[in-house]
Amino acid sequence: MDIVLRATAMFVVLFALLRLLGKRELGQLTPFELVVLVVMGDLIQQGVTHNDFSVTGATLAISTFAFWGVVLSWASYLFPRLKDPLEGRPIIVIRDGKLWEDNLRRDRLTRAEVESEMRLAGIAHIDQVAWAILEPQGKISFIRRDAGDSRQSDQDSAAK
Repeated sequence: MDIVLRATAMFVVLFALLRLLGKRELGQLTPFELVVLVVMGDLIQQGVTHNDFSVTGATLAISTFAFWGVVLSWASYLFPRLKDPLEGRPIIVIRDGKLWEDNLRRDRLTRAEVESEMRLAGIAHIDQVAWAILEPQGKISFIRRDAGDSRQSDQDSAAK
């Protein structure tokens, strides 16, 4: 029972830590950050099993983590109000070709990082983006402007 309580405590600490790290860090890990996560996993294991190197102890720890993961997943499914606090929500970073600096700052994202993701998506210039959304998983989704969008808005303003 001691392992289950320690695993539960470590699950809560780890969940809070990952939520505080933010989307950018989880979606774009550097090699060093990946190594840190692996080392963190080993440290968590030591804190959870506390010199219990038995198969039973490891199974209890893993099962406890899995249990709490499933509980949080079901909670966000059954109670939609919990979805945003538990899973995060998408954040707009570009709208109609303009960067939303406040949202970039809040998620510690730079213009260069957004432009790099645009290039990976085959987008050459920010004016070609209707929407760019930082997803809860840390990836950026891009929705291109239609070729006629800019011409249509130019025609609308010329007509007025």
